[in-house]
Amino acid sequence: MNDETVRNKYKQLTGLLIERQLAITTMESCTAGQIMSLITDTEGSSAVVKGGFITYCNEAKIQQGVPAEVIDQYGVYSEETACAMADACRKAYKADIGIGITGTFGNADPDNPDSVPGEVFFSISTKTFTKSYHHSVPAQVTRYAYKMYMADAVVSELLRLLS
Repeated sequence: MNDETVRNKYKQLTGLLIERQLAITTMESCTAGQIMSLITDTEGSSAVVKGGFITYCNEAKIQQGVPAEVIDQYGVYSEETACAMADACRKAYKADIGIGITGTFGNADPDNPDSVPGEVFFSISTKTFTKSYHHSVPAQVTRYAYKMYMADAVVSELLRLLS
C-alpha cells in the first residue's frame, strides 16, 4: 500500500458519492480525521460531506451520541462501539453513510482495559444496515502509516459496497 494508491481510491469513492448524491460522515477515533481528510481531498466533496467527528476519548464519543452503556458493556474498542459510532454520526448529520472507527495502534491505552495494540474495529452504517469489521493491523513505522493502513481498509470496503 502506498499513499498514491489510497488517495486514488478515495478520489474514486468521492466521485461515486457525488454521482449518486450520497452524503457521508465519520466518527473517527484512532484515525483522528484521516478518513474525512482523504474524502475531502477531492474537488466537489462539499456536495456529499456535511461534517464529521473526531472523538479521541470516551467522553467525546458519548457527547456525540454513543450510548455510555455500549462502551461500559462491550468496551470502547469493540464492534458494538464502532457500530454505535457509525450510527450516531449518520443520524446526527442525516447522512446516507456513517463510518465509525475505534482501536489502538502502537501502544496500549492505559485508560481502557480492552486496549490491544493493533486491534481496530470500524463500521459502515446506512439507512438499511450497519456492518462491522475487525482488523489486526501489523506494526507500522509511524502513526501516519497506521492511519493510512486503516483508511485503505475502510475505503476498500466502501468501494466494494458501492459497486
